[in-house]
Parts: sequence; C-alpha cells; structure tokens
Amino acid sequence: MTRKTVQAIRHIGFEDLGSFALPLRAAGYDLEYIDVAERDAAKLDPLAADLLVVLGGPIGAYDHEAYPVVADEIGLLRSRLAADRPTLGICLGAQLMAAALGARVYPGPVKEIGWSVVDLSGAAAPNPLAALRDVPVLHWHGDTFDLPEGTTLLASTALCTNQAFSRGPNVLGLQFHPEVLGARFEHWLLGHASELATAGIDPVTLRSDAARYAGDLETAGAAMLTGWLSHLEH
Repeated sequence: MTRKTVQAIRHIGFEDLGSFALPLRAAGYDLEYIDVAERDAAKLDPLAADLLVVLGGPIGAYDHEAYPVVADEIGLLRSRLAADRPTLGICLGAQLMAAALGARVYPGPVKEIGWSVVDLSGAAAPNPLAALRDVPVLHWHGDTFDLPEGTTLLASTALCTNQAFSRGPNVLGLQFHPEVLGARFEHWLLGHASELATAGIDPVTLRSDAARYAGDLETAGAAMLTGWLSHLEH
C-alpha cells in the first residue's frame, strides 16, 4: 500500500497531533511536523502533502506584524484551499483557515477555556463531528471568527457560535481541541500558566476535568477523525 503524507504545522511544542497521530498512521499516513519557529512556512509547497493539518498556538490570526509567520501561513492556506486539497485546522489553525477564506478573525467577548460539549443540533446532516456528540471537548481560545462564505457551520457553544465549519469533504476547521491527550495535559497547564493566571482560571479544576473527560474524548476524537479521513477526495 502506498503511504500518504500529512504535514502538521506546529506553533508550540505541546500543541501537537496528540490522539490524532495513531488514527492518521492507521489510515496510511506518514507524519511530518513543520515547526514554523524553525522552518519558513512561505517556502512550503502548499499542495505537496496529501493532508495538511494546522495546529493551535498562543498567537492571533491578525498578529502578522508581531509574528510574520501568520501572513505566511494564511498565504499557504489560501493557495491550498483554492485547490481544495484536504486541510484540517485546529483552534489557531481554524482561525487561519477562516482568514484565508476571507473571513474576519477577532477577539471574542470572553476567553473560553475548559471542558464542555459542543452543540451539533443546528448543523446539516450527516455531520462529520457526529462522534463527538455529548462528549466534552477541550476549549482554549480567546479569539473567534466569522463563518467563511461557502462553508457549513457544524458546531456551536453558548460562548462561541462558530465552533466548527466544513467546506465539502476536504476542508474542516475546529475552534476547539478534540486531539488533546490526557497523559500530556499537564504540558498545557504549565505552558499556558501565565494565560490561566491572567484570566483567573483555576488549573486545579482544568486538571480534574481532564482526568474525567480526556479518555472519552480520545476515543471519540479518533472515531471522528477516522470517519472524516475516509471521505476525503484526494
């Protein structure tokens, strides 16, 4: 069997593919991380990988002056999405995808950090996120985005209307984190300790909730990803 390739654009070490790595390998993908702090995203071939995954990070999709990599990634995504190549964005990745599709990305009314379910009730069927129904997922964002033109809204929460969108079978943007591994959750708490303190969010509660919910999310997230991969049009 010919192996497929996935390039994962990573902004910060611990926000990696997490629980998605195993189902990707099981689906026949070889994984390559692109650490944009070390590699020039502007020099990447936007069409090379069979699947491009853009991961999360603690910067904003509008921070191009402070962090020029933002503009490089949006340009990369603009070319890839124009060609309808399989693309998955998680948190910052989804925001960068929205920007590449011409939508506005901006600070939300509040930071949404914690574990809760997403509402799939208003989305068109079949919803590629169906495996996540009633499963608490990890939210960790302060920004939001307008729904890009030509996309379908898949999920919402009370604090953030646009939690996920798709465009056909090949393009999926997720504002939340379905990929987080419970065994590595302490990296999130330590890595984002300053943000938690500034927002007045208790890491003890987040740690306790991760112990309660992460196992179910790992199972449901893998099922969701496997289903989405099976419908890609390469």
